[in-house]
Amino acid sequence: MTADAVSPVPRASAVHREAPPAVTAMVRLIRDAWAKAEPYTPEITQFFYGMLFTLAPATRDFFPINMEVQRGRLVRALVHIVQMVDRPDDLVPFLRQLGRDHRKFGVVAKHYEAVGTALLAALKRHLGADWTPEVERAWAEAYTIIARSMQEAAAADDNPPFWYGHVAEHRRLSWDLALVRVEPEQPVPYRPGQYMSIEVPQRPRLWRYLTPANAPREDGSIEFHVRAVDGGWVSRAIVSHTQAGDVWRIGPPLGRMHVDRESGRSVLMIAGGTGVATMQSMLDDLAQWVENPQVQLFYGGPTRDDLYDLEQLRAIASVNPWLTVTPVVERGSGLPGCEHGTLAEAVTRRGAWPNHDVLVAGSPAMIRATVSRMLVAGTALDQIRYDPFTID
Repeated sequence: MTADAVSPVPRASAVHREAPPAVTAMVRLIRDAWAKAEPYTPEITQFFYGMLFTLAPATRDFFPINMEVQRGRLVRALVHIVQMVDRPDDLVPFLRQLGRDHRKFGVVAKHYEAVGTALLAALKRHLGADWTPEVERAWAEAYTIIARSMQEAAAADDNPPFWYGHVAEHRRLSWDLALVRVEPEQPVPYRPGQYMSIEVPQRPRLWRYLTPANAPREDGSIEFHVRAVDGGWVSRAIVSHTQAGDVWRIGPPLGRMHVDRESGRSVLMIAGGTGVATMQSMLDDLAQWVENPQVQLFYGGPTRDDLYDLEQLRAIASVNPWLTVTPVVERGSGLPGCEHGTLAEAVTRRGAWPNHDVLVAGSPAMIRATVSRMLVAGTALDQIRYDPFTID
């Protein structure tokens, strides 16, 4: 289980079943124990990796040579997932996708066992007397549920563990943004709105999630929009050093973002930065149909220059009357039809958006701010969908 393939579980996107009392009690023990252990995350992380590589030396090959870039990601992600065992409606589908995704590393049962043993040993070492038999049992049971779900999904998947793709085009859209078109050797069976993990030759073993900006094509080619972020080992390498002919490895498609054309509900799309690629993929698919739900897309960024895909979106809207595009900028001069402020502010100015399916894509900070503000404005939680997404 690697940090780059473990993302926070999405917030609820449906009405959830109430967890059984035994599960609720288990989660309470887990959360209370982690509250005491969290201040020692660096020490727990160091002990965890040392124990893992001792128990299963082969797992060292799952991680980059420079372990510094991992920091505490894996431990924090594992803990977050363990704490979610009382939300099976969200957690189980996510774990199944995660299990399929981990096939790309060659993960087998003994590796799951080693991860669980190392995690519990690290917690026990730093919790001391607070690591009671009841706490240990709770953590062990929760991790067993997680590992079993992932292994069952991996065993049931008939697809390749990953696909090879050749870079056919690398085009700088700005100093920190690039469009990359990749031609896989075999078609990758993704749905519009899904994302996938990528490994590039400049950063071996550092898998990062990217979202296709197009629906599946007959030739199988996939376009990615990549922005170089501060401290982003992979994103900066892609923007600055990717060349035509590079061979990428592409992990299994993940995510549940989609447009339900049969629901009868209108769609509100909210995209920040390169999160617009997720929306582009779904719009690309919708454009193939004559009848679609009404779609309102808010596309935002700090300045007008950050809305790099605006003209393309307006071109789609010009020939598809079901689509309306509203640009949003936080500062500086705008343009006709542009709104000012954050995406959260622009969207909630128009109320709670009842009878809409709400799809949100962008940075984690943008997603948190937008979803939180929409809930305060009265949007129902089960209207809102977004996927977990790990950035550099």
